[in-house]
Amino acid sequence: MTQGAATSDTSNQAHGDKHSHDGHLLGPLLCWAVVFADIGTSVYYTPGILYGTVGPLAGFFVFLTMSVFVLLTLKYAEVTYRFPQGGGVVTVAAQAINHWVGALGGMFILVDYFLTASISCLSGIFYLSVVAPAIGPFALWITIGVLILLGILNWVGISESAKVSLVGAVIAFLSDIAILVTVFTHISFPAFLALIPDMFAHHSLTPISILIGFAGSFLAFSGLESISQLSPVMKTPRKKVAGMALLIVVLTIGLTSPLLTIFSTLLQPQEATDPVKNSQLISLLAGHWGNAFLQTEVAISAGALLVFASNTAIIGAYHVFMALSRMEFFPAFVLRRNKLRGTPHYSIALATFVPIAVLILVRGNIITLGDMYAFGLLGAFTLTCLGLDLVRYRERKAIRAKRYQPAGAQPGNGNEPLPAGNQLEAEVTPSPTRQQDTFNGDALAGISRAEGTHTTTPSTQINQPKISLWSTIDFYLGILTTVLVMIAWSTNLVAKPLATAFGGTVAGVGMVVAYLNYMGHKRRGRIPVMITGVEGRLPGSVLAVLTSSNGHNDAVIRTAINNAEGHPVVFLYVNDEKPQTSRPPSMFEVVDPYLDDMQAKEYFGRAESLAQKAKIPRRFIYRQNAPGVVSRVWQAVHPRDIVVAANIAPEFEDVNPDRIRYELTSNGKVAHMLKHW
Repeated sequence: MTQGAATSDTSNQAHGDKHSHDGHLLGPLLCWAVVFADIGTSVYYTPGILYGTVGPLAGFFVFLTMSVFVLLTLKYAEVTYRFPQGGGVVTVAAQAINHWVGALGGMFILVDYFLTASISCLSGIFYLSVVAPAIGPFALWITIGVLILLGILNWVGISESAKVSLVGAVIAFLSDIAILVTVFTHISFPAFLALIPDMFAHHSLTPISILIGFAGSFLAFSGLESISQLSPVMKTPRKKVAGMALLIVVLTIGLTSPLLTIFSTLLQPQEATDPVKNSQLISLLAGHWGNAFLQTEVAISAGALLVFASNTAIIGAYHVFMALSRMEFFPAFVLRRNKLRGTPHYSIALATFVPIAVLILVRGNIITLGDMYAFGLLGAFTLTCLGLDLVRYRERKAIRAKRYQPAGAQPGNGNEPLPAGNQLEAEVTPSPTRQQDTFNGDALAGISRAEGTHTTTPSTQINQPKISLWSTIDFYLGILTTVLVMIAWSTNLVAKPLATAFGGTVAGVGMVVAYLNYMGHKRRGRIPVMITGVEGRLPGSVLAVLTSSNGHNDAVIRTAINNAEGHPVVFLYVNDEKPQTSRPPSMFEVVDPYLDDMQAKEYFGRAESLAQKAKIPRRFIYRQNAPGVVSRVWQAVHPRDIVVAANIAPEFEDVNPDRIRYELTSNGKVAHMLKHW
């Protein structure tokens, strides 16, 4: 089954709630703050961990990987506005590839969050021990206590604040700049340049060492995935906001992370090899080249920000648990909320106690935690990049197929002109405003990134969207990014067996739970379904229209499958209920109305079960009711037959079929709206 975009049409609700939610939405600066508060903390522990693997070359490899990080930001910015419902790798992989790959992506990001929570919190305590050395011997148990406290706070319902992130991110960035300025006041620029050959003085580069260093230094950029989780709370237009936010991220990270890694490892090699001090390198660098005040300030701000990053990871993890449960990969109890506080206590407990178990397992060894980190982070990067590449490829393929169409062609030869009002474009390619300002997810359905417009003129040809030069460059740069990330991940799978063992075990257990839950639904005659998109015309197909208000959906489903004759069936569920004003989404929450529509999921599940048995291709589309919603899908798909409940057939007069045939089934009367294209 070809997967495409989530096509939940919730623009009315999104626009209706826009004004009431504006005060809760994040602009570029706050988005930068949340992402930098995550990525920016990596510099506090990455130099020491990376030094243990590649020695003085740590700074070189962070600088080298920075180029791939820049390419990754381009792809994640696009993911942010293409998937405004949020969910990151879970949503991208599920809708661009298939639902099982989406589940696997969820397991990868959970591994990443578990290790982020444990390593960030432990590093935070190590930095605080610079100010209070007495807590050093008890760092592991203090870290466990802090994690329990964070879990309790989330159970109470204290949510993460982007404004708090902004304060922490600004303090951290200014502290980093203060350290760099202090170091440069003590060493000349020629002395700085002399550090470069020092990195290579006693370490020769080989293909294997380059691969290992390149793969390991991705740890310095963990946290980028958080931008894709912010889509539902991002101001519009998302494309512009995400682009500006990530540009600031690239500038601030590029200015601080490579230089701090170089200075903290090359200017204090003894501390870098010390099993305790290598977890405090940035603070010690500030004290060595500055003064006690700067060292203390960096230690306290780093400790606080690292604990804050740990809390962010817990929040992200329990939202992923909830998203996977709403997608019916995990049992429903994961969604259960306590009556006292209304918070998802089971999800919070899992997100809190797994990192604690990891800390106990490695006995608080931060180097071991760093070695375990690579699996989930790069696995999530890989699936996200691959999913976006597939989306782009399908769009380019659709554009080539539609590029030129003779005007005035008669129906039946496949070359008829576009309908009035560009209805096909409305279905396949949302307008920039609609694409960026709503939670409809339509951008994957067709050719949203193409440049150019449709024009209907009496000339011999109609100009279709063209593939621009930048689109082509971006496409191949994206493929290059995917290849580089896959190389890094594959290298770590071999070079870091502990990460592979831990991440593989956690992901494997999660996938077993997902499979057992799936089989449980299947035994009850309903298979969990992820909604898909329409990527172009499906000649000979059947469009089955299901609605929330009519009682003959079962008849429509069975009739459509029985009349498919081996061709695809597109199941379109139209929610007739008026969208209610919803609360503002919280950070890292997945906002997808389909996931909460139990009736739609029930009918789609039945349709999937019957279609699997009949061995026919199928697509699933979910829409809120709006004028012309069925007509737009009809224009995009070009089905030979629309199957609807007979009592609602008159509602679809704009479809204009060649003829209508009625059929009386055991489950009710249906209408066949037949069209010869």
